[in-house]
Amino acid sequence: MRLMQASHVATIEELPRLIADHAASADMHDTALFLVDIRETVLRELTGRGLDGGGGGQEFTVSGSLPGQAYQRVEAIPEPARVRVGDGERRRWWVAVTDGVERLGVLRADTDTDTEPVRRALKDLASMAALLVVSKRAFSDSYARLVCTEPMNVAAEMQWNLTPPPAYAGHDVTVGAVMEPAYQVGGDAFDYAVAGRTLHLGVFDAMGHDTTAGITANVAVAACRNARRQGAMPAETSQEVECALIEQFDARRYVTAILADLDMESGRLTWINRGHHLPILIRDSRWTTDLSCPPAGPMGSGLGLPVVMADDQLEPGDRLLLYTDGIVEARDACGVEFGRDRFVDFIRRHHSGGRTLHETLRRLMTAVMEHHDSKLDDDATVLLTEWRGGRQQELTP
Repeated sequence: MRLMQASHVATIEELPRLIADHAASADMHDTALFLVDIRETVLRELTGRGLDGGGGGQEFTVSGSLPGQAYQRVEAIPEPARVRVGDGERRRWWVAVTDGVERLGVLRADTDTDTEPVRRALKDLASMAALLVVSKRAFSDSYARLVCTEPMNVAAEMQWNLTPPPAYAGHDVTVGAVMEPAYQVGGDAFDYAVAGRTLHLGVFDAMGHDTTAGITANVAVAACRNARRQGAMPAETSQEVECALIEQFDARRYVTAILADLDMESGRLTWINRGHHLPILIRDSRWTTDLSCPPAGPMGSGLGLPVVMADDQLEPGDRLLLYTDGIVEARDACGVEFGRDRFVDFIRRHHSGGRTLHETLRRLMTAVMEHHDSKLDDDATVLLTEWRGGRQQELTP
């Protein structure tokens, strides 16, 4: 509580010192906070120095390092060997820093003992660090620089500031999302929001791969939120988006999309298809199907096709995949697509293996990028939702 009170007027650059001071009073020493980059490939130390707040800090890879294991597994992991301090020794820990299920990085801390109360205190400190980072990052250019490993184009800058956090859990659902190419994304976007017992979902693919595509996607998402917040259902919402796009671009720019509402208590899914890839449903990690809905035209095209509302009933444990074509159409050097079957099989195998939904998505995007030699020709976005149906306790690790 004292750490929270001390942080109210602090900047993100001041967090390492604040955390270290309060941790020392609880017999946790040599603390350091490491934040993950937007591609979830490296963990960079927040030192509070330099333009990115990471001057003079260490860096670890998410794959192949002990801090990376703590991040992937969302656990507190001790180093095998103790750390020498004067005439004594301490145990060094790496603890995942998460806000809900959004993974922000890892915390390092040394302790004199290895007891259950110590482990709980480490997790408490990591949770508090997460809350502090989330409260400061929205207005921090240092944070934005630290979590970027290469320059970002204007469209990507817009998209990352438009989208909600890439992870959420609550009300019997878990949501995870990824977008690539992270620094050069054009017209892809995802959106989700919770209102009462309803989870609103949307994935968007705007025409083109340039800054104008990013602007088009921004207009579509903003119009979608505006209509939705005034009580519009998905069909009505899509028509409002259509009007906004035609007003701005005179039918010269369009957006395909899936818009859906999930009743988090009953599992009832209502959705519409505006010329987009059909959602994929995975059940029991074995059975998969493309959900069916007659497509209306892309929003902004002015085709005037009827918008049909589809209705499906989910079962506890079902996973719903919304995605854009860059995922399945990524090609290797021989021209072979990553493909729908490989995409679905990857989600099935990795998520059923005990990994979190968000770790599965991180590994999926790594596999897609490797398949396409780390440079995609089109934006690739996945929005994955799991409905637990009364098993809320299983949402967070």
